[in-house]
Amino acid sequence: MNRTGTKAELGDFLRSRRARIRPEDAGLRTFGGRRRVPGLRREELAQLAGVSVDYYTRFEQGRAENISDGVLGAVAAALRLDAAERAHLTRLVRTAGRGGGPGQAAEPEAEEPQEVRPGLLRLLESMPQTPAFVIGRRTDILAWNPLFARLVTDFGALPPERRNKAWLVFLDPEVRGRFVNWERKARDLVAFLRFDLGRHPHDPRFAALIAELSERSPEFTRLWEAQEVRDKTHGGYHLRHPLVGEVALAYESLNLPDDPDQSLITYTAEAGSPSEDALRILAGAAASGRV
Repeated sequence: MNRTGTKAELGDFLRSRRARIRPEDAGLRTFGGRRRVPGLRREELAQLAGVSVDYYTRFEQGRAENISDGVLGAVAAALRLDAAERAHLTRLVRTAGRGGGPGQAAEPEAEEPQEVRPGLLRLLESMPQTPAFVIGRRTDILAWNPLFARLVTDFGALPPERRNKAWLVFLDPEVRGRFVNWERKARDLVAFLRFDLGRHPHDPRFAALIAELSERSPEFTRLWEAQEVRDKTHGGYHLRHPLVGEVALAYESLNLPDDPDQSLITYTAEAGSPSEDALRILAGAAASGRV
């Protein structure tokens, strides 16, 4: 996104957050009649945040300058943003208001190849019973262990540009079919992708990925337009595999302290469960090279 794009992103995000709050839920009186917009109007949000309507309008359009942390906090509170949404809003505001004239394009981010430390690669190899991988910027899959590949797909057989979680979930039928509740997986993934894009608004490869997914997947477009924002932390999914059937797995995402653009993600099953037995079977298949 250039600066104009970031301003549009800011406006779209704020409008989507206003739309999900009913005036009566925010303690505001309404006097009947048809409302032209869902949720809160600009003037209502301005009232809740304690700023003028003109100022909030400029804020939403990315035209307000020197926005204080206090104003940011007041708007975030009025919109009932969670921690990930607050961080996303802050990044959008600071990027939209950074230097240059209206419409001036920002310099693209320099492409720096992401490399996984040897110690982290050894850690992956040391967990033969635990599906694990390292994810980077844009949801690029940077490294994986044999069990994760056995569970999802043979990443080593893919060209490097296709080793991307978002691309695979939306555009690879095999990977898509592995998720029992694909819709929830897709929604979570898009929400994180938007969160990550807020950290790298001028990454040309990021923009190319969003453009390709938008062009080729109506489902991605629908979810992208919802403006959901979430960081990845922990959770769980049900996956299916032709060898063992359905498995229920929980994941943990561990951010690397020296590289915020890399995370180690592991999947585990409940002790003594059929899913743990299934992982054990898959681990044996991975070790022996069987399908």
